[in-house]
Amino acid sequence: MKEIHIDRIIEAVEGLCIEANYKMNGDLKKALGDALSKEESDLGKEALGFILENARLAETEHIPICQDTGMTVVFVELGQDVHITGGPLTEAIDEGVRRGYVNGYLRKSIVRDPFDRINTGDNTPAVIHYELVPGEQIKITVAPKGFGSENMGALKMCKPYEGLEGVKSFVLETVDKAGANPCPPMIVGVGVGGTMEKAAILAKKALLRPQGQKNAQERLAIIEDELLTKINAMGIGPAGFGGRMTALAVNMEVFPTHIAGLPVAVNINCHVSRHLSVVLEGIENHA
Repeated sequence: MKEIHIDRIIEAVEGLCIEANYKMNGDLKKALGDALSKEESDLGKEALGFILENARLAETEHIPICQDTGMTVVFVELGQDVHITGGPLTEAIDEGVRRGYVNGYLRKSIVRDPFDRINTGDNTPAVIHYELVPGEQIKITVAPKGFGSENMGALKMCKPYEGLEGVKSFVLETVDKAGANPCPPMIVGVGVGGTMEKAAILAKKALLRPQGQKNAQERLAIIEDELLTKINAMGIGPAGFGGRMTALAVNMEVFPTHIAGLPVAVNINCHVSRHLSVVLEGIENHA
């Protein structure tokens, strides 16, 4: 069995927090550039131009792309044959977040309790999703989530008789209600199946998919395309100024569910859609 010391994890998470907030992913920049070439509204084109210029300045000046540097969501794929040494994994991740937000001069937005609203001062704790996978490595994905978009998410426990049309109707209704609040052009994550919490996690995980990558199942890819077309016909447009490019993608993930249920969750990302990953390989312990 190979080992990974928590110091490597802390350092990796710190770097991911800073870079994800300073630098827009290349696939997203390309998607926004493509959107600019397709947009027909003058105001929409101007908004997209400002979005791309803002991303350029953030990267070159080493400052956050957005003032809302988000609640830190972390997806961890933990190899079952790797041993974490030096301390608890969750504490290591939170320490990495703490250092990233303090050393990167990122806004600290987390309150210790939903009711007393006292700021923790270092953007911890993170929301961490663990998945045990084969192998001797750990993959960590940091996805800072701003609440302009997070607040626009929704979940519905559809009845099975509502079927696919009920799911599509709920997705479109949620995006329409969101309007300009998620800072479009948005990425729409849709999770269908499982239980209430599984659908919500599926929707958020769908947002991590590279731009332009459709669901591997053709029937689901067709649904994604249909929803994207209908969303872009709503006329919300970039930054809500009107136009064709309301969304860059609709990503749907599904999971088996109960005979009596049809859970549907929608989670929306703004045009920055921050997420960044690193893979840490375990090393042999020669002690």
